[in-house]
Amino acid sequence: MHVTVSEWSGVEARALRLASRRSVRDFAADLGVAVRTVSNWERLGASTTPRPDTQAILDTALGRLDSAAALRFEAVLSGSGRPVAARARGGPRLWEYETWVEDIERAVLAASGQNFAFAENLLERWRTRWPARELDDRGLYLFARTTTLAGDLLRDRGVLLGPLSASRSYAAARSVFDQLGVPRRVAQLDLSLAVVREMSGDLAGAAEAYGQLAGDVRLSLRDRHRAGLWVGTSLDKQGLHEEAVPLMRAAIRGFDALTEPEDWGTAHQKLALLHRGTGDLGEAARMIEVAQSAGGGSSPMQQVRLGTARGHILLSDPASVGEGLALLHEAATQAATYGMSHQLRAIERIRGRLDRGGAAVPFR
Repeated sequence: MHVTVSEWSGVEARALRLASRRSVRDFAADLGVAVRTVSNWERLGASTTPRPDTQAILDTALGRLDSAAALRFEAVLSGSGRPVAARARGGPRLWEYETWVEDIERAVLAASGQNFAFAENLLERWRTRWPARELDDRGLYLFARTTTLAGDLLRDRGVLLGPLSASRSYAAARSVFDQLGVPRRVAQLDLSLAVVREMSGDLAGAAEAYGQLAGDVRLSLRDRHRAGLWVGTSLDKQGLHEEAVPLMRAAIRGFDALTEPEDWGTAHQKLALLHRGTGDLGEAARMIEVAQSAGGGSSPMQQVRLGTARGHILLSDPASVGEGLALLHEAATQAATYGMSHQLRAIERIRGRLDRGGAAVPFR
């Protein structure tokens, strides 16, 4: 509870009664004082100060307020023209928590459309506002969520390793969630850190981490299916196609059972690239059509990934190289526009290999 009162007057007492939504009679009974006493507080306002023993009773009543009532207390007191009650420490007020949650939701929406600059601005408003020592458990939880989302932005822009990177943000957020005892969030960050390992080229390490998380009951069933899919992706990138296929198909069945169309489409996209790697271009083309039919190209990130995958497959057939290059050019332009550095580098690798006469590298 953040709200405290250094010295009660009739103004604060009235604000407490209104926040409690009690009549004068009921409020007096709750405090164990006479009805006339409460009436005098409200009539005299700032010019009256309850006795020290009554001040302690009011402190206790204030401490019993739930979050909604405490917010009403601050709002009533602020509207009275009196200074808002002091706080035991300098962390967020109750209404600031609400705004913080709203900004996290706005940042998620902005990030889903690859509006990285706006999402980052929303998050940085809160990450730098209070020292961690001034945050209670609720504030620390929101701080860790904010730090996690900041890591997602860095990952999507390809800033994977180093002091100001996705891996550093994820590790910091994981530490806070571990301190708070939130195992689901800790496991989710383990999954995010495994993604960074895969994107950074540590395919074997990522596959091992994904494999452990695929059976981790701390995660939701959807996240466990995603981990299983990513085990298959990591194995496919290592050339272990036969081992990867059943894992990918199991993930597809899982997403179908959960009615997760975006994940279901993404899994088909990864399976299409696996078939491209084995030389089965017919099945690759069929799988990429299925992925596109799932409606997975709604965001710029999804469009770039799907376009790159289609272009990659088309480049594998001499009869469709021109169409494949056109798709890669379109995907590269979009990736550059939205600052998707990791995707842009992957596209350039594909085109670079083709320019040297070699096979295009896999893209995931």
